[in-house]
Amino acid sequence: MNPATSRVATVSVIVPCRNEERYIARCLDSIVATDYPRDRLEVLVVDGSSEDRTRSIVANYGARYPFIRLLDNPGRIPPIAVNAGIRAARGEILVRMDAHGVYPANYIPELAAALQQSGADSVAGVLVTLPANHTAIAQAIAIAMSHPFGVGNSYFRVGVREPRWVDTIAFFCCRRETFDRVGLFDEALARDEDSEFNGRLIQGGGRILLVPNVTAQYYARDSLRQLARMYHQYGYSKPLVARKLGRVTTVRQLVPAGFVTTLAAATLALPWVRGAGVLLVAALAPYLLAVAACAIGAGRRGGLRTVAALGLAFPLVHFSYGLGFLQCALKSLLGSGRPAPPVEMPLSR
Repeated sequence: MNPATSRVATVSVIVPCRNEERYIARCLDSIVATDYPRDRLEVLVVDGSSEDRTRSIVANYGARYPFIRLLDNPGRIPPIAVNAGIRAARGEILVRMDAHGVYPANYIPELAAALQQSGADSVAGVLVTLPANHTAIAQAIAIAMSHPFGVGNSYFRVGVREPRWVDTIAFFCCRRETFDRVGLFDEALARDEDSEFNGRLIQGGGRILLVPNVTAQYYARDSLRQLARMYHQYGYSKPLVARKLGRVTTVRQLVPAGFVTTLAAATLALPWVRGAGVLLVAALAPYLLAVAACAIGAGRRGGLRTVAALGLAFPLVHFSYGLGFLQCALKSLLGSGRPAPPVEMPLSR
């Protein structure tokens, strides 16, 4: 090893995946093209028992590039995959990437530099959400997932102009010692494990930095059904995260559930409460106008079909999230909510 590379931190990239034959090759091609020295890099693809060609594709990459390894995730869900990758990682710095993403050559070196220079405990770049295909539905889903009306002030999705301290990010870049201190990801969460870990990190005095000069292209889901399922899972996980952390981390996560509750209460009260109809119209009419305005403003370049699809995608995000949140909150109130046990680092590696 020469003196130049000995001063460069070793990096382990962790890529959870399951049934990603459409995306995994593009993801790995972008990682292989990184500007980071290959002799200081390892890539751990953690597969959740894929039933398509994902494993064979990764195995072929591993045969060509010895720094790519295929690991197993029999539990299938993302937090188990990430934890398996962390336990197996040899690097000083650990970077999570998503199989649905494509990463520029500066992604790893810029994040590693920001982590080492900023004093942050975790850093990440901005997600640029791309449509999965050329249909109007796919275009609308990508827009809804990156528009302030769709996701609020989720900065890693809507973007920032300057480096910013934030409450959560999508894909971490952390020192390995951070996991020794904070623990691993909560394996009781099928989705949104990032929010729980980031909340726990901040509670422990850590800081999370979002840097605008680093971006990742992320391919969104390609059907409204998949979009609804994803955001229902996001919403369902929020009360579980709040229960574990002892607090709600951001106000934005309460807004969809509050809106759905208002509409449901006003609708149920219509036969018995005078003025319930006025409340229903007062809540629903401005929302529908906002949906129409944002759909036209954000979707007009894609044409009328994209505008119409956005008119479905925006409410689907909000109502799926809100219903998931309320479903879990109700179960918790009735005593059937799942506990969220801590996941500790192993005593030995």
